[in-house]
Amino acid sequence: MKLVIIEGPGKRDTLKKYLGSNYDVVATKGHIRDLPVKSMGVDPSTNFEPKYEIMPGKEAIIKELKEKSAKAEQVLLATDPDREGEAISWHIGKILNIKEDAPCRVEFNEISKTVVNNAVLNPRKINMDLVHAQLGRRVLDRLVGYKISPIICKKIKSNLSAGRVQSVALKLVVDREKEIINFKPKEYWNVAASLQKDNIKFKSALATYKNKKFVPENFDQTQEVLDYLNNQQFIVKEVKKTVTKSNPPPPFITSTMQQDALNKIGMSIAKTTKSAQALYEGVELGEEGKTALITYIRTDSTRVSPEAQAKAKEYITKTYGADYVPSTYNVFKSKKNAQDAHEAIRPISLERTPESVKKYMTPDNYKLYKLIYERFVASQMSQATYDSMTVLISAGDYGFKVSGKTPLFAGFTRAYKVYEEVEENTDSTDIKLPKLTENDVMELLELTKEQKFTKPPARFTEASLVKTMEEKGIGRPATYAPTIAVLLNRAYTLKDGKYLTPTELGITVTEFLEKYFSDIMDISFTAQMEDNLDKVEEGQMQWQDLIKNFYGDFEKEVIYAVRGSKKVSVPLEVSDVVCEKCGAKMVVREGKTGKFLACPNFPNCKNIKSINEPKNSVCSCPVCGKDVFERKTRFGKIFYGCSGYPTCNFASWDKPTNLKCPKCKQYITVKETKTTLTYKCSNKDCDFTKQEEKPKEKKD
Repeated sequence: MKLVIIEGPGKRDTLKKYLGSNYDVVATKGHIRDLPVKSMGVDPSTNFEPKYEIMPGKEAIIKELKEKSAKAEQVLLATDPDREGEAISWHIGKILNIKEDAPCRVEFNEISKTVVNNAVLNPRKINMDLVHAQLGRRVLDRLVGYKISPIICKKIKSNLSAGRVQSVALKLVVDREKEIINFKPKEYWNVAASLQKDNIKFKSALATYKNKKFVPENFDQTQEVLDYLNNQQFIVKEVKKTVTKSNPPPPFITSTMQQDALNKIGMSIAKTTKSAQALYEGVELGEEGKTALITYIRTDSTRVSPEAQAKAKEYITKTYGADYVPSTYNVFKSKKNAQDAHEAIRPISLERTPESVKKYMTPDNYKLYKLIYERFVASQMSQATYDSMTVLISAGDYGFKVSGKTPLFAGFTRAYKVYEEVEENTDSTDIKLPKLTENDVMELLELTKEQKFTKPPARFTEASLVKTMEEKGIGRPATYAPTIAVLLNRAYTLKDGKYLTPTELGITVTEFLEKYFSDIMDISFTAQMEDNLDKVEEGQMQWQDLIKNFYGDFEKEVIYAVRGSKKVSVPLEVSDVVCEKCGAKMVVREGKTGKFLACPNFPNCKNIKSINEPKNSVCSCPVCGKDVFERKTRFGKIFYGCSGYPTCNFASWDKPTNLKCPKCKQYITVKETKTTLTYKCSNKDCDFTKQEEKPKEKKD
């Protein structure tokens, strides 16, 4: 009997089915040995030597591994195919006394019968460069977290944490919020001309004045333009006709999968990660048993194997026709610092269409599989082509522009529509234009004006935060989901619909860290660290040198932060409860027994009261059942938060109610105007809405 040791128990049944009765498969459920929980476990005086301990609760699995490995004719370490998995295999090897140069390591990018059986027949020795890269990251993160977290707990508030990646990600969210707050909107006006030729009507937008880009800045300037245009002829100045092409998107990597899952099917990063893991490990497909459906899910490479490309060509030819197959296989560039250790995320078999397995899957798993399947198919298809026409129109000194395009060949869009953010004031639309030639005079039907104001940048969604982290080189595929989870779980951020907003606590922590740990909070510094870890993986740098170069200045910052900083207060939440003793609005404070309301004029006024007074409660929390109250941010913006915070971090910018949606049973929010009440489901994927007249107040 041969023993195969894996990480996740979810793929155990799938592997046993493929390997047969001569193999026993045991799952470690992740790491079994790590740095100690109650001490730093890294000694700077001995070249940062780590001290490892058996993790709590792993004694039973280690006993089982030792017993089974002693009887096995061969031990194969089949942990995940990444740095973390390589390190887990190394730790297992140490515990089971497997020699470092023994051919014991097997890996597979997909859990299919062919790949799995080939892998166990061709084991290799453990890649120590990968192990050292993981070790360098672990030691680096332990030094940062173990040194800084106690400082912010002492100087700001207990039960806080800081991290090399999480704190920089939080800074991105905080900086964006400050940018929004400091944004000063600028007025501008859109001017459009409704024109007609050959009984075909169309709109064109004001674009230039005396051949230079022009946008009216105020009402008077706009009215002056309109007065002038009323006396002008609208004449076609130029007609540009082109055939434009749109390239297919690359297959998914971890970050793009997370982004599209949120943008297109409304799945959070956490849900996407959970569903992707299930699809990778295997789904019960009736009589077939547990079957893996997609390749490895933590990857930053867009590479696709030649075998998969050939299968895609067959499928596309059969399903869509030969015209939809490009003359040569599509090859996509991975980003500059991609590790390229694995293929892109794709279906293992295109024969397993989303519809053929739908009945066996949860709704989330089906939606994500469909997204991955269609994206991969589209990535291997031909370009889409369009007939495009841009018309430039002169009206005296002013120029107007209108663009239109019509599909010529659908190409990859037959399989997948690329998600695009809708931008305002775009002059390209799929509109019907009459036949136009230079010097044609058109009939002016109407001139319209619309006042607009520039908008601040949007808050981050989970998807756009992941995209920015990837672009700036912060973290790696395996770290995106846990980083965002920490920001939410630590109550550094909260979610307003799909948007992330920093809490007062998140802002305070960020400002403290920026002041005392500028290197850690520097985005380029963090990105450079990731590049150096890649160099360790490639054998170009020793992990100890990486840590040594970092630690000297960092240790000085730690000493300065401990000695030179004062205790920082998190700005208090102001409630709408008025102190009956002095008339001030009471604030939310936190004691040993939880949160309570206190008068801000303490010690002159010592009035306190329970935060859970029913008369001030908006509704019961839909997460934990405690009372929800109206709160204010530091900047005076109203939101609604659970009184159970920080244990429960439910918060909403829209006013929640105790009503349940008749369609999906989620909680309903309400918006009030002077005359109406508009009820709407909090689930953005549900379209339930109801409007009713606001009850009139009774007069005495």
